[in-house]
Amino acid sequence: MAIRSSIFPSNALRKHARFAATIGALALVSACASDQPGVAGPSSRADASREGVPSVDASREGVPSNEGLVSPVWQQKARDLVAGAGFSPLAAGRAYPLLGVAQYLAVQRAEAAVGVPNTKSADASGNGIGSGGRLSQRRSSRTNADRDDRDDRGLRDHRELRESGQRLETDRGAVAGASVVVLSYLFPASVQMLEDLVTAQANAGPGQPQAAFAAGEAIGRAAGAEMVAHGRVDGFSNPNTAVAPLGPGFWTSSTDPATPTAGGQLPGMTRWFLTSANQFRLGPPPTFGGAAFNAVLAEIRQISDTRTAEQIQIANFWALNPGTPTPPGFWLDQASQEIAAHGLSEREATHVFALVSSTVADALIGCWDSKLTYWFIRPWNADPGITTLATVGRPNHPSYPSGHSCVSSAAAEVLSTFFPERRTDLEAMVIQAGLSRMYAGIHYRTDIEGGQNLGRSVALFTIAADRSGKSVLSH
Repeated sequence: MAIRSSIFPSNALRKHARFAATIGALALVSACASDQPGVAGPSSRADASREGVPSVDASREGVPSNEGLVSPVWQQKARDLVAGAGFSPLAAGRAYPLLGVAQYLAVQRAEAAVGVPNTKSADASGNGIGSGGRLSQRRSSRTNADRDDRDDRGLRDHRELRESGQRLETDRGAVAGASVVVLSYLFPASVQMLEDLVTAQANAGPGQPQAAFAAGEAIGRAAGAEMVAHGRVDGFSNPNTAVAPLGPGFWTSSTDPATPTAGGQLPGMTRWFLTSANQFRLGPPPTFGGAAFNAVLAEIRQISDTRTAEQIQIANFWALNPGTPTPPGFWLDQASQEIAAHGLSEREATHVFALVSSTVADALIGCWDSKLTYWFIRPWNADPGITTLATVGRPNHPSYPSGHSCVSSAAAEVLSTFFPERRTDLEAMVIQAGLSRMYAGIHYRTDIEGGQNLGRSVALFTIAADRSGKSVLSH
């Protein structure tokens, strides 16, 4: 099934990913069974033709003809800002869930205030949310047999369309309000541009007044403020006091002069779901100097000595260094594509964004717990004859496990649960992301396999917690 993305690899790279999945170039750990029930919220829908992906304004919610979801717009804005600000993958992985969770909580709270899905009156809550808002541009058709009761039907249709329009405006306003507050905190130089986007979304499309949007926006801004408060004390800005041990087989800084390991503060961060940073701590990597280690080291040396143009292309594509949306942003882009293809509602879409981003954040915390437990040596330090790619760089943190694989497997597992028909392609992408780090000369096979195991374990835990309805994502 084709992936519709301007940033996804060329056909040659996709073929490589499928080939890798077929021959098992990297062993995938067991995924959840194919009959696992989906995450609470978006149900898997029979997808319309993927040749002509329906726009989100074709949603069954009766969105006005020229307007649709705003959460993907804000998510894209976040990825653009992350890239423009040069966020590291770790900073981006912390930023994205502040936005995603705020959006989802805002929509849930706004819909609860308006009485969705059982809105019965024009002003169900008494707070203004139920009144105002644009009517959907959807029009009902009537046959000759219907015309005798057209007045009654017309009133009923009008009421249904009004309620649909109220939900639309409430959700859009809630998302806009939450998003502008969180992104203004993360990118203070962009406040005016972000506020202008709220104004544009409030005034978009036909119809007046827009009281439902404004009331939803107020609820969203409150949810956004809660996430900002969370971000101020989440531990990301704590001092980095991690110190690598000295001796054979241990990581040493890749910078000159030497600098502390990147992400040393991560294990002490506030987690979204995990009970502890070491909840899914991996077992140790191969013993330095032993037969198993020598075998995986020799594999990277062989790749380094015989690196092909296609391998370089794959390594460069998946580098996703600062100046790009980074690996967490890449997977949120995949989420946006699936949301559009499946015609999800605003509430369903924000659920996907929130669970993917918060799962990835927890996977990074768990990943760094293992990294800073074992402090495992990088391939180029173990064998100075191994070359790396300048376009990829030499990450300044320990080798085991691979951060790319922790992120990719966690995100892909969540997306596969929401969109199970996409599992095969998503898993092929996880494999290729892992291979790319071997091709770049910066990870051993065991780093990749360990990262895939850890990321998937985190995702299965967060999915179960979300399904319980009693998680941090519940309003």
